[in-house]
Amino acid sequence: MFINFIQDEVGNPLLSDGAHSQQPQASGTNARAPGVKKKVDPEQAQKMRDTGLQLIQKALAVLQIFAASQFGCAPGHVPQSMWPQESTGRDYGPLLQRLEAAVEKVRVLGSCRQPSLEHVVNYTSNAALGPRDELTTFVRKELAFALKDLLSHGLFSPSQTVSLVLAPISCLLPYRPSPQTMHPWELFVKYYQSKNGKAFVESPARQLSQSFSLPVGGGPVTVTPKQSLLWAIHTVLKEHGRYKRGPDTEFKALVCMALNEQRLVSWLNLLCKSGTLIHPHYQSWSYMAQTGFEGALRILGRISHLKFNLPVDLAVRQLKNIKDAF
Repeated sequence: MFINFIQDEVGNPLLSDGAHSQQPQASGTNARAPGVKKKVDPEQAQKMRDTGLQLIQKALAVLQIFAASQFGCAPGHVPQSMWPQESTGRDYGPLLQRLEAAVEKVRVLGSCRQPSLEHVVNYTSNAALGPRDELTTFVRKELAFALKDLLSHGLFSPSQTVSLVLAPISCLLPYRPSPQTMHPWELFVKYYQSKNGKAFVESPARQLSQSFSLPVGGGPVTVTPKQSLLWAIHTVLKEHGRYKRGPDTEFKALVCMALNEQRLVSWLNLLCKSGTLIHPHYQSWSYMAQTGFEGALRILGRISHLKFNLPVDLAVRQLKNIKDAF
């Protein structure tokens, strides 16, 4: 009865089209043979599939609404019991202190170097690192990882399979799988995709503007933080993707590029203000959700005035040289 009620709301394509066309036939002359199958029209079969899909989607929507109102289960929500209950894993104090120490070290090293030279680490020499090499090493190994760990606090990747199928009854399941971890670089890539960054960067007008500093639309050449961030992510993906580098390497390249352009704070602020991207990927107890990353942005602002010339392609430079040699 319930299925008949829903079908009356949506409409049964076979009954609606064929019910009126059927005429009562004589029981003796034109009766169909018992073993012969009726040929189904492809359009009617497609209508049936579409109708069935609509019914399933409506049923899932009703179950999700009921579960959200009764049990607090919702798509993209990870129950608190899926995370470790120890408070030590949720304390972001040590992570913030580590970032502050790294920023202070970079500030000291960045104040006593020559801004016109590129800071490249010489891996072939056994001599002691100079100020420029030490700055590059510290930014890539200490500052970048301290920032990565703080961005990773409470960061997870919501499972679409669980959201669509198991979300209505996820609170009632005795076993809940552990949430999938997510790298902060993946969050930047999702921002790039959500803003349609590839279409923005690859448009002919933007490419001419980037290559020759030409104005777009007849106005002055002004690059907003959002535009520069999309360009930076696109550049890192293009330079490192072809060599199959990991997310750590790509994240370090983005940090170096941000420091070179003096936009580290503005780029992070754009990411933090993207509510549609932050809310589904951070737990309520995370540093991002609790503070909006404001304390970390203030700490990083201490080195915003420094001018850097850090290598962005350091991890793939040797591979590029080998490829160019052949």
